Amino acid sequence: MISPGKVSFLTVDAEMAGQRLDNYLMRHLRGAPKSLVYRIVRSGEVRVNKGRADVTYRIQAGDVIRVPPVRLGETSAKPDSAVMAARGPELPILYEDEALLVIDKPAGVAVHGGSGVSFGVIEQLRALRPQAKFLELVHRLDRETSGILLVAKKRAALVALHEMLRTDRGMDKRYLALVQGQFPDPRRHVRFKLFKYTTAEGERRVRVSPEGQESHTVFNRRAVFADATLLECELKTGRTHQIRVHCAQSGFPILGDDKYGDFALNKQLPRLGLKRMFLHAWRLTLPHPVSGEKMELEAPVPVELQRYMDTLEQVNG
Repeated sequence: MISPGKVSFLTVDAEMAGQRLDNYLMRHLRGAPKSLVYRIVRSGEVRVNKGRADVTYRIQAGDVIRVPPVRLGETSAKPDSAVMAARGPELPILYEDEALLVIDKPAGVAVHGGSGVSFGVIEQLRALRPQAKFLELVHRLDRETSGILLVAKKRAALVALHEMLRTDRGMDKRYLALVQGQFPDPRRHVRFKLFKYTTAEGERRVRVSPEGQESHTVFNRRAVFADATLLECELKTGRTHQIRVHCAQSGFPILGDDKYGDFALNKQLPRLGLKRMFLHAWRLTLPHPVSGEKMELEAPVPVELQRYMDTLEQVNG
């Protein structure tokens, strides 16, 4: 247990092993801003097995973590975590058992705090479930993207799911994207090397580059409208902003995409009824990470996206 007024020593058990040091500390320093956690780690006030460690260090069973005194005044400017959770958006649960929690994440909500966001989905879940010993994000969704988000409730589930993601095998991930223009092919394989970088303003971006990582998306045309196409995007790899960049690089940017889209068109979309990026993590098929039983998960198309699509003139299916 952490005592606000004195140094605390935490021993990592097997259930907590494998997660990043910053995430582990955020669970124990409830209500603390992420900037404070980063500061005490980078200053060397936090020690792992008597040595310095980076915030990205993956903790191991048996590690002894020294946590310095944290004055309540350092976190008093932050609202109580329970209050923040109550004020947060509803997080519809698509599936839950003893190992896995599946959320239908709303658009506009970050999956975790950081980069100017103090409270995301995982912080809200932990505040709502203070008794939960283990809650960790399995993967990320962009803040602007809605849909299926996996949260592990056991370390064994997290490890198994990360292995599926690492090998790009076992999971069938499908997104729905409404793109600009009439997509000509019923089915198209898109492969580009994607390179991640950070802008001068600190934003994560991705560009096509020979120095990037291999990426592969299959676009399946589902409906064609006068000036747009609904694509089912089948992820074969899971790179940052993969679908968004693949659509834009192919000449069919996602409607409402403020990073890679048609900025002039995006300015017109709100008055036409579309006030967010049209990208939704729609369907996920995978073996259960513990039992191996086949799971088929689906997040319904959000009302605001369906309502906008209903205003469009369909050319063919």
